[in-house]
Amino acid sequence: MRFFTAATDRGHPHTISLKLRDVNQLFNSMDPSPFIEKDLDDDAEEFIVSWAQEFPPSASLKLRIYLDQWPADEDPKELIRTAIHNHFAHSAQITDLEFKRLLRQGRTTLFIGLLFLASCLLLSEILLGHQAGAWAAVVREGLTIAGWVAMWRPMQIYLYDWWPLLRRSRIYGKLSHMPVELVQKKAKTE
Repeated sequence: MRFFTAATDRGHPHTISLKLRDVNQLFNSMDPSPFIEKDLDDDAEEFIVSWAQEFPPSASLKLRIYLDQWPADEDPKELIRTAIHNHFAHSAQITDLEFKRLLRQGRTTLFIGLLFLASCLLLSEILLGHQAGAWAAVVREGLTIAGWVAMWRPMQIYLYDWWPLLRRSRIYGKLSHMPVELVQKKAKTE
């Protein structure tokens, strides 16, 4: 698959351009779905998404596809536009589900982590009380550290893991509504 870079277009400064031999290069050839529901080719999707990430989040995007071989039987413009919008809308839905699943996992791990931390601190207080000595200090600190280590995963989820999913969902949502333009390659005149 041959790809262009992003291009500047009057009125649409954030245009992503693809150059393809034919329409089939845009879609995953292993997907048995009907044409309008097909998955995009992994390389094509990665190219479009990576360029979309390069532009400011508030920027409106446009996709321009240059086709070397125009289908002989019908005009593919509306079909391709709908297929691309469907693909990215579906990707946004899947990413939203992943986001909700991650937050649910975060709540569960937070509950378990807090319960384990409280148990460790309570166990430390019950077993050791105010005992002094090296072994008591080691056990007390060991239980405290073990309790806080149990908080690592919920803290990772709530501080770091949700950002990429939310960003990806927003990009997919934007791509599911972007204008899509097909340009037929001009035949060479002799």
